[in-house]
Amino acid sequence: MEKIKIYVMESCPDCTQVKMVAKNDPRFEVVEIGEHISKLKEFIRLRDSNPKFDAIKRLGHVGIPAFLLPDGNVVFSADEAGLDLTGADKPAGAACSIDGTGC
Repeated sequence: MEKIKIYVMESCPDCTQVKMVAKNDPRFEVVEIGEHISKLKEFIRLRDSNPKFDAIKRLGHVGIPAFLLPDGNVVFSADEAGLDLTGADKPAGAACSIDGTGC
């Protein structure tokens, strides 16, 4: 079974909740883009080549967490990726976009 990749960064408050819920779910592979330059490059290649990121970039958002589905489709909602965040605590903290409104 091909896994759903979730691109996250440790310093992103929106990613923390997603990582906590996905860590024990075998359907997901969490890719920490701040862990190594190769993982950051992987995410940047996806972000720069996939039109799904265009609106997000126009808003000044980074585009994480981003969910890469096995069929190549990218979604930005945990629900759309099949990850249920109901009941999971969302950590407090500043948003991680350039304008301070989100990741």
